[in-house]
Amino acid sequence: MHAAANERRLTALGDPTRSRILRLIRDSDDGRALVGELAATLGLTQPTISHHMKALLAEGFLVREPEGRRVWYAIHPDEDDRIAAFLGQKIGPEPDTARIVADLTTRFRGVFGVETIRSVVTDSLVRLRGDDTAAPFLASRTAAFASSRLEALARADAGPNDTPHVLFVCVQNAGRSQLAAGILRHLAGDRLRVATAGSQPATEVRSSIIAALDEIGIPATGDFPKPLTEEAVRAASVVITMGCGDACPVLPGRRYLDWDLEDPAGLPPAGVRAIRDDIDRRVRALYSELVPAA
Repeated sequence: MHAAANERRLTALGDPTRSRILRLIRDSDDGRALVGELAATLGLTQPTISHHMKALLAEGFLVREPEGRRVWYAIHPDEDDRIAAFLGQKIGPEPDTARIVADLTTRFRGVFGVETIRSVVTDSLVRLRGDDTAAPFLASRTAAFASSRLEALARADAGPNDTPHVLFVCVQNAGRSQLAAGILRHLAGDRLRVATAGSQPATEVRSSIIAALDEIGIPATGDFPKPLTEEAVRAASVVITMGCGDACPVLPGRRYLDWDLEDPAGLPPAGVRAIRDDIDRRVRALYSELVPAA
């Protein structure tokens, strides 16, 4: 497939609403759905859903199945593997929170008691699931999110240290903050701690963002959109916000920066690259400031 066409298809898939549409169709009882049903489930208007369906149809991800006066939509048989790889696993059994709590209790022995760990795990599961009953990789992401929150709590309780901790916050934690964190991690290695969060996190990091990072030699790290929590802010020494307004709590002793950046959602690859390169310049300046040359 021509590179430009492949990029266009990745952009079509990268929109979070389209990801949710595809997941709802895939996980339905008979593998198909009506526009009205999707609109009601997602809380969006039918014209909005129809707009996204038109884009997915144009790129060959869906097929139309007329049935009398109704039109059903299903995933194109030739795209099953691609969509499965993009969306991840189907909804499965409830996460084994008892196992997650037990493992984290072992990991944080002597730091936190089991009740604190259980509370963080339960809250992390609720935050990640949200209203999405088919949230992907829910068990492993709950464990990772709970672990990162416990680590942040431990660092905050321990007080300041010599390793700066940078927290990038945007709305969906699927675009700008992931670009900034990927670039800074790549530059800094273990010289800095880097975290991300979103005021209204999406389900997945956009494929267009992963592609934009890959182009400059930065691999996907397995990071995923996470809700903004107070302990993440408490653990940070520098908090950088990108379009999330007043959602980030202001705590004393932290340095706050607001980067006025366009949201890359729905932009073509050239637009995403422009935002990436703007972020790259800002991140490099920040890194030079936080980690001066010897």
